[in-house]
Amino acid sequence: MIINPYSFGVAYDPDAQAFFTASGLTGATNLNAVNQLVLDLKAASIWTKMKAIYPMVGGTAALHKWNLKDPQDLDAAYRLVFNGGWTHNSTGALANGINGYANTFLIPSTNIGSTIAIGSYNSNITSISAGYISGCQNATSQTLRHQIITTQHTFRTPNLSSNSTPFVAAGFNGGSRFSTTLCYSMSSNGTTASDTTTQTNALPTIPIFLAALNNGGSAGNFSALYFNTYCASTGLSIAEMQNLRTAMTTFNTTLGR
Repeated sequence: MIINPYSFGVAYDPDAQAFFTASGLTGATNLNAVNQLVLDLKAASIWTKMKAIYPMVGGTAALHKWNLKDPQDLDAAYRLVFNGGWTHNSTGALANGINGYANTFLIPSTNIGSTIAIGSYNSNITSISAGYISGCQNATSQTLRHQIITTQHTFRTPNLSSNSTPFVAAGFNGGSRFSTTLCYSMSSNGTTASDTTTQTNALPTIPIFLAALNNGGSAGNFSALYFNTYCASTGLSIAEMQNLRTAMTTFNTTLGR
């Protein structure tokens, strides 16, 4: 007897399957892309460092809110809550730059620790863009900012500021506070800029907002960015960030965005 191996369906990675089951995501291209993203992050040994991964795939706010790392519809699982004006489609989630932001419920100091890394894939960044990719700030010495300043993007944590230049338009942009003596940013072409100033101040005690700065609990400094994929983790080395960049770029390229 010949058994058709495809009659039993596709065997996805268990973490990817948990995401599909919780979110209700469908479509072979979507499912295969997310599954490969999980496999790539695991192969690079950075999956366990991730706290939140938002693939923003499926075309609706109801699908874009889910955290791939912990797909539960709970604040404690860091699923997104979109506020203000957003447009959702197959490209991802587009903030309106006026009042649109998303609350991650992810608090750097308590939910991540003393090190942190941010990776964001945005398809509509240009050399004249400006605004926050993400951020939170509840004191002068408790700051996390990932923002665009015309021809460069900057990643800032307490006492450190790392500016990637020349700025590369669309794609992956990230940053990491890897240790008390290394903070760096990385542009979509893989170039990095580092700050090695010694710092010991704590990270913010309020949640990270996307497309805006959470300034003491109030959203401001809005940006009109397309969010294709976003993630936050404990600190990543430059080599690990390169692997994250590759995985996120492959994921979004597969989805044609």
